[in-house]
Amino acid sequence: MTTPRQPRQDRGIATRAAILDAAAALLAESGWRAASVLEVAKRAGVTRGAVQHHFADREGLFTAAIGHLLELRRSEFQAAARDFPTGPERTLAVVRTIVDLHVGHTFAATLQLCVAAATDPELRPRVAAMELEMGIQLFWATAALLDLDGTDPTVRTTLQAFLDSARGLGLAGFIADDTARRGQITRRWAEMIDQLLG
Repeated sequence: MTTPRQPRQDRGIATRAAILDAAAALLAESGWRAASVLEVAKRAGVTRGAVQHHFADREGLFTAAIGHLLELRRSEFQAAARDFPTGPERTLAVVRTIVDLHVGHTFAATLQLCVAAATDPELRPRVAAMELEMGIQLFWATAALLDLDGTDPTVRTTLQAFLDSARGLGLAGFIADDTARRGQITRRWAEMIDQLLG
């Protein structure tokens, strides 16, 4: 009995996802300079031509890879949000989850891309646009999960300071194990946000 062949469109979607996963992993592990289209193709198990079929240039490939990872993380975050407690522990659960978004593989890949964009005039506008979009989405998702009015100036500056702090904690953790301090700061942020909630 023969197995039906996967439709061409589905194969194309699967190939694109494999390429994006490989690009993000390579970027996180090896950095921008070592992350080549050829290495991505090898890791994804496809030809270089297959990569070039889906992505016109290297910058577009790696920017799309980070966007792909962030979209996956956003889906994971939304799934986790369904299990957040409804009582006094809710704020800490939300804050801890957002801080954890800035740790690990996805954050490492994003950080590598941001560092590269700082000195690459072609890459910079793409990364800046991606960062802006994801920052806006994370801000409003956080405000909604905490039932805060994101248009209120005090709420806006406090939440933005928290998100900037989460990124800073991620950077510190990228350099060395910062687990204990990250836990203390996470709890303090939860207390301060609870004060906003009254």
